[in-house]
Amino acid sequence: MRVIADLHIHSRFSRATSKRIDIQEISRFAEIKGLNLIGTGDFTHPKWMKELQKDLIEGPNAGLFKYAKTDNSVNFMITGEVCTVFTFRGETKKIHNLILTNSLETASQINGRLARYGDLSIDGRPVLEMTAPHLVEEIMAVSSENEVIPAHVWTPWFSVFGAFSGFDRIEDCYQDMTKHIHALETGLSSDPLMNWRLSALDGFALVSNSDSHSCWPWRIGREANVFNLAQFRYDEILDTIRKKDPQRFKFTIETSPAYGKYHWTGHRNCSVSMPPQKAITFNSICPICRRKLTKGVEQRLVELANRPAGYKPQNAIGYKHLLPLSEIIATVLGASSPSMRNVWRIFNNLISQFGNEYKVLINASLEEMSKVVNPEIAEAIVRVREGNIKVIPGYDGVYGQLRLFEEEKTSAGINEVPQCSLTDFM
Repeated sequence: MRVIADLHIHSRFSRATSKRIDIQEISRFAEIKGLNLIGTGDFTHPKWMKELQKDLIEGPNAGLFKYAKTDNSVNFMITGEVCTVFTFRGETKKIHNLILTNSLETASQINGRLARYGDLSIDGRPVLEMTAPHLVEEIMAVSSENEVIPAHVWTPWFSVFGAFSGFDRIEDCYQDMTKHIHALETGLSSDPLMNWRLSALDGFALVSNSDSHSCWPWRIGREANVFNLAQFRYDEILDTIRKKDPQRFKFTIETSPAYGKYHWTGHRNCSVSMPPQKAITFNSICPICRRKLTKGVEQRLVELANRPAGYKPQNAIGYKHLLPLSEIIATVLGASSPSMRNVWRIFNNLISQFGNEYKVLINASLEEMSKVVNPEIAEAIVRVREGNIKVIPGYDGVYGQLRLFEEEKTSAGINEVPQCSLTDFM
């Protein structure tokens, strides 16, 4: 069975999230997107946990859940993200971790343990005063069927390889608990091709999730994992990830890493961004204000890479680059936001015709789409599918800019043209 899974999202109880997020909305938009498995997010938060207990029921797929008030195809996995803050060799480390578990009972047991290290009610992504290996030890003590996945591993802040508070090696971060780490989440600003440059990561499955802060289809499922399973069950998904099985783990859905908010090194206040070699030339100092630049994911990865760009290891899980359908439509129309009414109208026409967003992005032909929408929009979707687009790289919290038809070339030097972010609509 084909399973498309986004295992990392957030509830309205996390900071900077939409207040409209509830199980009903997640279920609704996950189906529109084409997801049949989605993480609950934030199971550590007491109020969200009560909603999960109220709104979810055990489904026919063992270890997974369904929204009690619908019979759609969307299944839920109990998931959450926590931040561990600790000192290592005199430096403060802040590491985000994604947690997977197969029942509300085990989730409650995890919460009982983690509550000793921080106030779980403050935020859906709680800050815990404990080391990363101690977190893994606590999670695995509850059940060997739990899983801890280092989240968005290259983000400058709050990640295992982060430029500001991370490590150079997984083993330094998780120490003797590294044996329980089977997968790494690549994050929006990197993709498998970039991560393949580090031979030290060959033993880990590379997973991709949206880390969505809203239910809107331009956020939820923008990155995902595609499995082909004999049985749609929690334990088979876990086994597939742990074994990095290319027969069952088919590929990941990725945004272009340049689309991510931290791909290039830069300084938002001065509208300066630059690729790794140029940033190294400037010693990562902003040439305008002379302050430290925010080191981008690409530069950080280049620092640790021991393989050339383009290297692909044997038995690597494949990937597809896509972009949210709403963003593509908005770009063609010149709309200021994917939430505009004219964007929704075209989006809904395509969903009505083809079933869900992934079917539009991956399967619908140019000819079929041109019967439903403006041929220019149909062509733009195909161009994204085929990788025939340009993205001006994001930097220092600014999303990359999509260029569908322009033959613009991004500068090999400093970009001093203001880059407006793609709408971070809630």
